[in-house]
Amino acid sequence: MSDHNNNGSRVQKRDIDITRILLEGRAFFALIAIIIVFSILSPVYFSMGNFLTMSSHVAVFGLLGIGMLFVILTGGIDLSVGSTLALCGVFAGLLMGGVEIQALDLVFFPPVWVVVVLTCLLGALVGSINGVLVAYFKVPAFVATLGMLYVARGAALLLTDGLTFNNLSGDPALGNTGFEWLGFNRLMGIPVGVLILLAVAVVCMLALGRTPFGRWIYSTGGNARAAELSGVPVRRVTLSVYVISGVCAAIAGIVLASQLTSAGPTAGTTYELTAIAAVVIGGASLMGGRGSVRNTLLGAFVIGFLADGLVIIGVSAYWQMVFTGSVIVFAVMLNNVQYRVKRKPTEPAQEKLVETTRSSSATAT
Repeated sequence: MSDHNNNGSRVQKRDIDITRILLEGRAFFALIAIIIVFSILSPVYFSMGNFLTMSSHVAVFGLLGIGMLFVILTGGIDLSVGSTLALCGVFAGLLMGGVEIQALDLVFFPPVWVVVVLTCLLGALVGSINGVLVAYFKVPAFVATLGMLYVARGAALLLTDGLTFNNLSGDPALGNTGFEWLGFNRLMGIPVGVLILLAVAVVCMLALGRTPFGRWIYSTGGNARAAELSGVPVRRVTLSVYVISGVCAAIAGIVLASQLTSAGPTAGTTYELTAIAAVVIGGASLMGGRGSVRNTLLGAFVIGFLADGLVIIGVSAYWQMVFTGSVIVFAVMLNNVQYRVKRKPTEPAQEKLVETTRSSSATAT
């Protein structure tokens, strides 16, 4: 009888392990399935050139997704990343077009690295406003970042009068080579935008996995009150993750402007939803405390490769929205199943708990 129970327990445990592997690796398996399906449907899909081009498109989603991951790990949300991307993009475009100093009657073209630093500082400023509202004024993250979504978009429209900066080539004679090298150049055959995404991903992986700051983020998302009682500076951590999200959005704005060779105030519309989708498809919990940079990148690649594949085979933009929305809903459902499986104790553990309870009752009697 005991052998039969042990065999049944082993079978159940093996089934749970297989289910857990499939759930935790679902973004990877989904990416492989997408590549196989579209490679069958289109002969031009499966090629190194196409993969590099699609990866270049994914770079923007990946950068936004990484920043969003930090916020979601603490149990928050950042709806302003798309507008921050647009604001930082037009700010960079404004600087690239030359800063006119009327008093001296001259136009100053700042070097590209100065433009990048100033743009990242602007993204950090937007993120810090979100962080202060959420961490110190206790404004719900949804409300604070929703308000910033409109503020940043309005500021972008004011900077440009609703127009688009089409000339981002700078002035090479003044040492300003513009952003075209970022959008079109390659190093070792890999687009520069993809290399920037990988660099940001590596830094963020190390920050989350190898530093006390990373542990503070996970503990804040798991139980903020318990983390605060154990000495974690919860408010500073909350402020920091929004700053990181703003900086990632600024970098994404620069990459997108370089790819389009233009910067417009309407860029990045609904990109905040794409960033959230990348995090969710990667298996992170919207309640906080669970998620990783690696899986978020996989989620971004799932969205990007799916969208580009639908374009290649000629699916209309309306159906693309339907497919993307369905993928997001399905990913959330799988998240619920995954965390339910993790919380569910195995049969041996249940039996041990029952035996312990019975022995305690017998002792008390």
